Amino acid sequence: MTRSQYKQPAGAWRLNLVYLVLFGCIVAIGWRVGFLHIVERDFLQGQGDARTIRIEPIIANRGIITDRNGEPLAVSTPVKAIVINPKEIIGDPDAIQVLADNLQLNAQVLANRVSANAHREFLYAKRRLPPAKADEILALGIAGVSAQQEYQRYYPQGEVAAHLLGFSNVDDVGQEGLELAYDDWLRGEPGKRRVMKDRRGNIIEELTILKTAQPGKNLKLSIDFRIQNLAYRELKSEFIARRAASATAVVLDVTSGEVLAMVNQPSYNPNNKSNLTDFSVLRNRAITDIFEPGSTIKAFTIAAALESGLYQSTTEVETRGWMMVGGHEVKDSVNYGVLTVEKIITKSSNVGATKIALRLGPEPIREVLAAVGFGEVTGSGFPGERGGFLPPIRSGWSSIETATLSFGYGLSSSALQLAQAYSVLASGGIRKPLTLLKLDASDIEELPSHRAISQEVADQVMAMLETVVDPKKGGTAVEANVPFYRVAGKTGTARVVGKNGYEEDVHNSLFVGVAPASKPKIVVVVVINEPKGDEHYGGQVAAPVFSRIVSGAMRILNVPPDKLADAELLSSGSP
Repeated sequence: MTRSQYKQPAGAWRLNLVYLVLFGCIVAIGWRVGFLHIVERDFLQGQGDARTIRIEPIIANRGIITDRNGEPLAVSTPVKAIVINPKEIIGDPDAIQVLADNLQLNAQVLANRVSANAHREFLYAKRRLPPAKADEILALGIAGVSAQQEYQRYYPQGEVAAHLLGFSNVDDVGQEGLELAYDDWLRGEPGKRRVMKDRRGNIIEELTILKTAQPGKNLKLSIDFRIQNLAYRELKSEFIARRAASATAVVLDVTSGEVLAMVNQPSYNPNNKSNLTDFSVLRNRAITDIFEPGSTIKAFTIAAALESGLYQSTTEVETRGWMMVGGHEVKDSVNYGVLTVEKIITKSSNVGATKIALRLGPEPIREVLAAVGFGEVTGSGFPGERGGFLPPIRSGWSSIETATLSFGYGLSSSALQLAQAYSVLASGGIRKPLTLLKLDASDIEELPSHRAISQEVADQVMAMLETVVDPKKGGTAVEANVPFYRVAGKTGTARVVGKNGYEEDVHNSLFVGVAPASKPKIVVVVVINEPKGDEHYGGQVAAPVFSRIVSGAMRILNVPPDKLADAELLSSGSP
């Protein structure tokens, strides 16, 4: 059979058609694959990355706050936040119920939040969870639920340092106290990283670090936590015993101007503010609250008298127990008769101080008060610090205004200002700036300072203030005595202003003192506001707290005793 006579089977052309179609499909697929890989590669890569590649922040750790010896006062601990994608979870009410149950949230409230944010891809479900708890939530495998790294501020010392430190909010931003004042210093700089996520939002691979997180800088305070804790314990005990409205204590280093302790009552726990209803407890009363300092001002009235040259410590003044000034009565608790200038301090005579002030005039007294820091902020940098009020120089001062200024009325001060003023006397008349930050030895040597009172006058006033605590000389604050140490100080008892003027039976009780008197190391101010009960004088209420604080502080600071009589009695074994 010849080739021309050969005929293909009837179905062969169908097979060839199939081959042709298959070949065409292969060519089309190959062309499409090539087109996608070559022509649209960048576009498709971008679309894929947009669904799986994310830029995530790297949370920066906030700086640590420590006391002068490195004791941690505020630290940041790692926690996690549970985050949900409303777009993914909104259609699954069962998942919302499970998530709410495990987070101890109200399921209906959570569902409403998801619905209200249905257009978003990010919503916090709950923040500040322990990492282990957050991992349990992630293990549930709920679509659209992921975790985010965070830090939570923790205050190891609780309420003891609460007013000084303040606190930060849920985003780790300072809100009160030194956390607010030094927020820029403490706050770190967040970083960035590129990561790959799965469809549930979980990170499956870290691709690269775009920017390294910079942790916040640490802050070392001037506070000595041992003294802070001591002052807090003693102040709280007296506050409770006296059923007082509030109370404050400040301990100041005379040499450096560093604040070694600053405590207030009532206080609060900065680690748990959920039940806080009275927000007045957040105030650092030692800096933000001002009051009339009462008889503690007499030390500066006497300093002005000595500076004038019109008085010596032995100059006698007839007090007689009372006197009329501009139609107002000025009186002492008893008739002391004739008192020397020194005895006016010892007995805290209002009449004696008034007679001196009326002879001097108001200007010399005001000049001394301004020189030691009254009427202006201390420069501590603490948020909300108040400078108090010091009457301006003007013509037409009334005699009663001059009189009341001499024994601590008609002006106002904070506890920190009062401590600064007495530090001037303790340092021989030199005024130095105050600080809440620890100073190095070189910083102390370079402290800006100026003379506010002459050395001779400051020393004389200090000697007079020692008689206030001396029972042999009839001082008004014998309970301020500290075993083995000479101390100098002054009581203050000031009436509190009410709706109808000064209240007859409501007082602030104060004591401010220096120890040891022979070589001053610390100034301590104690203010008990509105104590209840039969006792309200500063020598009865505030002076014992001063004694207990100083007694402990001297041991903590390892200050050698300077009251030799007590030391000799101890060594001899005498009772």
